[in-house]
Amino acid sequence: MSLLLGIETSCDETAAAVVSSDGAVLSTVVSSQIDLHAAYGGVVPEIAGRAHLELLPAVLGAALDGAGLARSAPGLGAVAATSGPGLIGSLLVGLSEAKALALAWDVPFVAVNHLEGHLFAALLDHDDLQRSGPDWPLVVALVSGGHSLIVSMEGPGRYRLLGQTVDDAAGEAFDKVARFLGLGYPGGPAIERAAAAGDPRAFSFPRSMLADGLDLSFSGLKTAVVRAVEAHPDAANEDVAASFQQAVVDVLVAKVVRGAEAVGAGGLCLAGGVAANGPLRLALEAAGRDLGVPVYLPSRAMCTDNASMIAAAAWWQLEHLGPSPLDTPADPNLRLRLLA
Repeated sequence: MSLLLGIETSCDETAAAVVSSDGAVLSTVVSSQIDLHAAYGGVVPEIAGRAHLELLPAVLGAALDGAGLARSAPGLGAVAATSGPGLIGSLLVGLSEAKALALAWDVPFVAVNHLEGHLFAALLDHDDLQRSGPDWPLVVALVSGGHSLIVSMEGPGRYRLLGQTVDDAAGEAFDKVARFLGLGYPGGPAIERAAAAGDPRAFSFPRSMLADGLDLSFSGLKTAVVRAVEAHPDAANEDVAASFQQAVVDVLVAKVVRGAEAVGAGGLCLAGGVAANGPLRLALEAAGRDLGVPVYLPSRAMCTDNASMIAAAAWWQLEHLGPSPLDTPADPNLRLRLLA
């Protein structure tokens, strides 16, 4: 059994993990920067990059210690890092560190697409998938602060894009609505906490593009929330949050179901930070029961940015595509590699 060190620094989590070639997570460490960015209501790129520089050495040491490996010569089979998409300054920190370690330890280097890492996250949490694999294809809603994609995953490394946001990502809408309501940052957990005490039927917010294909749109929903609060200044934040959250859940689940029916999916998945949302998880599980297909949900720890998913994707890439060149650049706009 060989081991791989994964590094993730694409945004505001500094993470490292050691994962074996058979998919076992030996250690995973995540240092969040939420407190550093909370006062600004969102991630400040310069602050994020500097924080990665300060935090990464300790995070790497903790990951190696947790896996029972020596820090100076751990005997790893490879080192991987996220090369994009993400914040350019943040990406460069992790990518440069991974290349340096690969050179120092004379092991292969693997550059990983952050989005592909999220697609591997749910598979890491299900031992049965590690052993035998699912009934492909899986339809995955990859929803985060920067991305909202509906993907047909026909196997590791085999992806077809079914739909994507035409404006705001789902997580971005959560952050903006939470900021408008004064609920704090990050917006996803803040909205979910407030919504738990609210009535999701209090406001009839739009379900944009609900009947139109598989693309997504959340900008109009955000604007509808602002206008509703302006028209009803005494409305309880809890009711607004619950109604907004329900609108997002309804659209995402409807699009996943439509995509699953279109491709004959053998299962449904969530990925990305918004996949931690409780009502969304429950609604997708109910949809899976209605369709008669399994639903694979990542643990909440695997929803947010982490290095375990990066290492898992790196193992597949190393086996099927080989190592990455050491001059692989950071690409803040890196796209998911799709089937022709």
